[in-house]
Amino acid sequence: MATQHLRAAARLMISPSVLLLLGWMLIPLGMTLYFSFLRFNLLMPGQESFTGWTNYYFFVTDPSFYDAIWNTLILVGGVLLITVVGGIALALLLDQPMFGQGVVRIFMIAPFFVMPTVNGLVWKNMFMNPVNGIFAHLATGLGMEPYDFFSSAPLASIVWIVSWQWLPFATLILLTALQSLDQEQLEAAEMDGARWASRFWFIMLPHLARAITVVILIQTIFLLSIFAEILVTTNGGPGTATTNLTYLIYVQSLLQYDVGAGSAGGVIAIILANIVAIFLMRMIGKNLDA
Repeated sequence: MATQHLRAAARLMISPSVLLLLGWMLIPLGMTLYFSFLRFNLLMPGQESFTGWTNYYFFVTDPSFYDAIWNTLILVGGVLLITVVGGIALALLLDQPMFGQGVVRIFMIAPFFVMPTVNGLVWKNMFMNPVNGIFAHLATGLGMEPYDFFSSAPLASIVWIVSWQWLPFATLILLTALQSLDQEQLEAAEMDGARWASRFWFIMLPHLARAITVVILIQTIFLLSIFAEILVTTNGGPGTATTNLTYLIYVQSLLQYDVGAGSAGGVIAIILANIVAIFLMRMIGKNLDA
């Protein structure tokens, strides 16, 4: 009886938080679904009307939609490739004994705590500016023409900026996993004559599989909704060269004042994000069960 009373009291005490959390999630989702079926333009308040699936049709048939899907996939895939490969390399480097190891690790992790807007502005104005940027001055000093990153390679520039911020996260997770590796296995393999490449491929990399899976899953969730870096650097351009699905929804809702189409895009983005999440869990999530 005491256990039942304790459980009932526990449920009663946590119920306000659970209800608040559900309301926080379900109310915006419900309103998004509701607006997605309306002709709702911010320039014509009070003239909303039910349109059914029209908003979804126009959003999917918009030529920018397919560019946004493609750009989103390239952005996510490019950042994951750079952060996973770079994270493994940096984790191996930071795992070696060195002078000032703690300070070096702090500096390596620091970029992850920079706000996305600040991150984009720093790279745009301090490094990649074709006139006053550091890279422009280096190119001029070497007798070369400065390279305009955001005009010549806009999507690659966004991938690099986002990767710079997420690389410390991957490094931290992979370094933690690497330090949990039993050193006796490596010592035994070394005594048996195994080279470093063999020890890495057959011992270290399989040990890092679960950590790599965690990095991919967590980063994918956030990378599907990258927005701030695009807004402060390229504004989705030139044309739709850096427009991802999140930025396209912003354009529809707040630049074209079409809340109905933007809401339909939001619902589509939720569906696609869940499809990607299920695909990832099926493909690589099995490593978490090992």
